[in-house]
Amino acid sequence: MSKILKINDLEKTYTSGSKQLTVISNISFEVEKGSIFSIVGPSGSGKTTLLGLCAGLDYPTSGTIELCGTALQNLNEDERAALRNKEVGFIFQNFQLLPTLTALENVIVPLELQGDKNAASAGKALLTKVGLADRMHHYPTQLSGGEQQRVALARAFVNKPSILFADEPTGNLDEETGEKVIQLLFELNKEAGTTLVIITHDLDLANRTQQILRLKGGKIIANDKTALV
Repeated sequence: MSKILKINDLEKTYTSGSKQLTVISNISFEVEKGSIFSIVGPSGSGKTTLLGLCAGLDYPTSGTIELCGTALQNLNEDERAALRNKEVGFIFQNFQLLPTLTALENVIVPLELQGDKNAASAGKALLTKVGLADRMHHYPTQLSGGEQQRVALARAFVNKPSILFADEPTGNLDEETGEKVIQLLFELNKEAGTTLVIITHDLDLANRTQQILRLKGGKIIANDKTALV
């Protein structure tokens, strides 16, 4: 399977009162397995909506999505959740850590859902790799933004996902901290051989990926190959 994500003629429309609002339309593209792929566009261009559809978090109005060789339209919600837990990792702009869990507990949630008896050791190894060996038992409120995002990175990679979706991963970080997080993200991704799909406003970051999908008004305006730095 050389294509890990296949999107064909995707459309998403919402109903607001008597009006129909089309958020994305006529979207088709493919992502190569093991590649680093970015989706860029201004606010309101449909980037986050598209990510949610690609990951099976929402249903399209029309069109098809094949993720990790599986047609999402053929799965019910429980089957989609099982596929995500097995194959997919997520990193969000606002970290999405559970406030009542420590850094280590947040990281190992995906493995515990799978019943993995080695969850704790795997989580400790990843937190050490991201430089948080001495912060494992701290809660999110006791961590800086950069530290919280590093916890989120460890959580995203702990179940060894086939594909990882990162939605504005540096959006809440200052430039210096954001650059450190991106370098770490690329390093972890290279080690794991994961396919990485990044949603970003940052064209400098996008230009460091192998392909850029450009959106405007919910439609593709360009799908460019780039040289990975």
